[in-house]
Amino acid sequence: QVQLVESGGGLVQAGGSLRLSCAASGRTLSSYAMGWFRQAPGKEREFVAAVSWNGGSTRYADSVKGRFTISKDNANNAVYLQMNSLKPEDTAGYYCAAVSTQSSGYVPYIPRSYNYWGQGTQVTVSA
Repeated sequence: QVQLVESGGGLVQAGGSLRLSCAASGRTLSSYAMGWFRQAPGKEREFVAAVSWNGGSTRYADSVKGRFTISKDNANNAVYLQMNSLKPEDTAGYYCAAVSTQSSGYVPYIPRSYNYWGQGTQVTVSA
């Protein structure tokens, strides 16, 4: 079992930055691909970014490409999401997710591809 805990959310003005963290316990993340998803009230959970188990491959939603950066720190068993140039439409609950894999190119963007989920952290961007 992998337990995931997100942190770093908050209230920020448009154009600002936040860095989300996802700390893992129970298993080392070195053999897990990781993803970040978000969900706004009344909307479905949507993909934000993903990183392969070794950090060598990444994938981003078009809406965040060039503004968000996902990174993985296997030594500290954590994954991060650096969010810059935030927009009001980025307001949502942000969730990290993990899936065990041995493929260095596996960076899934579909929620059901992931086995483990955190409880989420809220990000609110004011205009």
